[in-house]
This record gives sequence, C-alpha cells and structure tokens, in this order.
Amino acid sequence: MNLCIIVPCFNEAKRIPLADFSKFLLNFPKVVIHFVNDGSTDQTLNELLLFKKQHPKQVQIVDCKKNLGKGNAIQKAMQLCIADKAYDTFAFLDADLSTVPEECVLLAQKIDQEVQFVFGSRIKKIDNEIDRKWSRFLIGRIIATVISKILNLAVYDTQCGCKIFTAQSATIAFQDPFISPWLFDVEIFFRLKKHFGAVRFKSLSLEIPLKKWKDQGESKIKWTYGFVLWFELYKIYKTYR
Repeated sequence: MNLCIIVPCFNEAKRIPLADFSKFLLNFPKVVIHFVNDGSTDQTLNELLLFKKQHPKQVQIVDCKKNLGKGNAIQKAMQLCIADKAYDTFAFLDADLSTVPEECVLLAQKIDQEVQFVFGSRIKKIDNEIDRKWSRFLIGRIIATVISKILNLAVYDTQCGCKIFTAQSATIAFQDPFISPWLFDVEIFFRLKKHFGAVRFKSLSLEIPLKKWKDQGESKIKWTYGFVLWFELYKIYKTYR
C-alpha cells in the first residue's frame, strides 16, 4: 500500500500538532503526507516548509496562493497526487488530528479490489472513545439525518474528516471543483453513487466506526454558516439528483 494523506491547512500555525505528525511519519516510513496551505495569512506556510526539511521524503507542500476553501484545497492536491502516479491509496485528514493518522492507516488497509471507498464514522460505542461536544453532536445528527435522506443512503456520518479512496474512486470524486467548501463530503457521495450506481456503490464502500476521535476545540466554521448550510445543501441536491 502506497498511501498518500492530504491535510488541508488554513491559518493553522499555532495549533497544528506537528510533533504528532512527526512521530507518525517515523513509525510509518512508507506514508507520504501532502499538506495544503490554503491561502493562509499567518505563518502556516513557513511552519510547513520547516517541517518538510525534517521529513524531506515523506512530506510535500501544496501552496494555494488564495483561499479555496477546505473542499477545493483537497481537490487541488488530490488531482496533483493522482497525476503523480506514485500512490495507489489516497486519504484526507483534518489538520488538528481529531482523527489520528494511525487510525487512517488502519482504515486504509481495508481498501482492496472489492472495496474502493472507506470512511470513518463518529459513532459513540461502549468500546471506543468519541469525545464530542453535546451541542455539536445534536446539530450534527440533524444535519446527518437530512443528508442521509437526500442521498437515499443509510449513511450515519458523511462529515467525518477521514476518508480513503482507491485511485479510481479518487479520480471520480475529485475530478471537478466542489460547490460547497464544507459540505463537499456530500458531493463525494453523490459523485460516487452516480458513477457506480447505488447498489454497486454500497458494495464498494465501508463505513467504519472510529476507535478514537476528539473534538479539538474552536471550529473554523462561523456560526452564520448555519444559515448558508441549508441553501448549499439544497443546491447540491438540485445539482446531483
């Protein structure tokens, strides 16, 4: 497995846990991380360039001169990684490591000829550690239920920031820019479902409960986005239905 993990970064200089990333890379020497500087206005790019010097073979930097939004920053990096033809497995993770990269590797091992798409799910169970604020959990469940309804798929958690793809599924999912910077995950599901057909898509996909997930504090999403979210979700539905 040649795994490429994409990590979008926007003004993360003061909170990105580079020491944790470094420890991970030392333990997994075959994994390459592509950090995407998404038009940051702080010292994010400088921090990432210094980090690359520590791990020159395992760290790549994609520098977006202007802010594209999380979804399209990942999309740009994913296209570059696919074109490189050096990897057979692709993933993306949040920069704050709410999902640890070690778990991403475990999920990536589920990818094979029969499984083209694997995604983590923040289902709280007796045998895992999901640390999520109650208010965000309630709001998230409302949104997730609506998303599952419009997708017509029994998906528990489309918005978890840990998803893994084969080269084929990544090419399909990231071939075009996304409508929404934050709901792009929903578009990924729509694109894959449309390409493979609902029945085939379900047989090619795995939703796996994470063993550990931690809410890392302040969200980058402004509270006012709560009003825009429903409009974007409707726009996505109209575009892909």
